[in-house]
This record gives sequence, structure tokens and C-alpha cells, in this order.
Amino acid sequence: MRHFLAESGTLWGNRVMGFVVAVLAGCVLAGCASCAGQPEPVEVIEDAPPPEVEPPAPVEVKPRVDDEGVPYDEDTGRPLSRVVHFDFDLAVLRPADIRVLEQHAAFLSTARDRSIAVEGHCDERGTRDYNLALGERRANAVVEFLTTSGVRQSQIADVVSYGEEQPVDVGSNEEAWAKNRRAVIVYQ
Repeated sequence: MRHFLAESGTLWGNRVMGFVVAVLAGCVLAGCASCAGQPEPVEVIEDAPPPEVEPPAPVEVKPRVDDEGVPYDEDTGRPLSRVVHFDFDLAVLRPADIRVLEQHAAFLSTARDRSIAVEGHCDERGTRDYNLALGERRANAVVEFLTTSGVRQSQIADVVSYGEEQPVDVGSNEEAWAKNRRAVIVYQ
């Protein structure tokens, strides 16, 4: 019985396979018969080349500036602070002032026709000569940051130290001294 099932299974498999091959061959022949004719020629019409379109001129977006030519703060919509404050006896930029200086640098990098002067100031403590030197170091700290941030050296018109000679607050206390320890960016 086993021998009979194996033979009939093989025989049955051969018959099914033969039928599938015959159906597929018929489909292929029927498909080819519909394609037997030559394709009709297609007339190619040559159009004139499309007219050249000039790209629109780039729109130069200039940052808004106030009456003194100081750019506006991107976040607040008010003119950028031009004053950078320093700690006692230091010429190191504070993290709070870095963001404002970055915006000044971005403005000056795009407005290459603009220039600035940077003024250094100190409080009343210390000798006149010491304060002049410290004020210059403070102004130079601002200039160095700006030039390493993309501002051209030619845009720095002047670096000057006034030492203690131009206080914002004439008081003799920590609050007044903190206001006077500064560098000021002056747009020209």
C-alpha cells in the first residue's frame, strides 16, 4: 500500500505541474499575440526651449537699528545693551554679557560698513595710571571677543580707556562702583 501511495502521489504531482505549465504557456502566448503589431510612430514636436527665468534678486534683510545705529536685541526687540560690566579688578567677560556681545558680533559681521569704538572704564579705587591700564584691558577683552566672533579688525575704529574719569554714578559705594566698572561699545 505504501508503494501505491508514493507512486500515485508522484503521478498526481506530475499531472498538476504539467497543467500549471500549460496554463502559463497559454497566458504568455495570448499576451504576445496582443503585442504582435508594430507600435505606431509617435510624432515628436520640438518646442522652443523654455525662456530663461532670472532668479529673483536676493532680499537683503538688514537688522533694525535705533536712531544711534545700535542694532535691536533679537529676543526683546529693544536696542542691544552697549555696556559690558566687569567684576572688581578684573577684565574678564561675564557669562551674562556673552550673549549680547554675540549679537553685536553677528550684526557687525553682516554690516561690514559699520564700525565701533570700545571705551574702557573703572571705578574710583586705584591709582589713575592703574585704572587707565585696567580700562584698556577691559576694552581689549571686548574687542578680542568680537574679532574672534567674526568682526573684522578694520571695523574696530578705536579702543580707548578713560579709567575712572567718566563715572556713570559718582557715589562711593559698591553699587556705584559696580556701574562704573564697564566697557562701552560706541557705534560710528
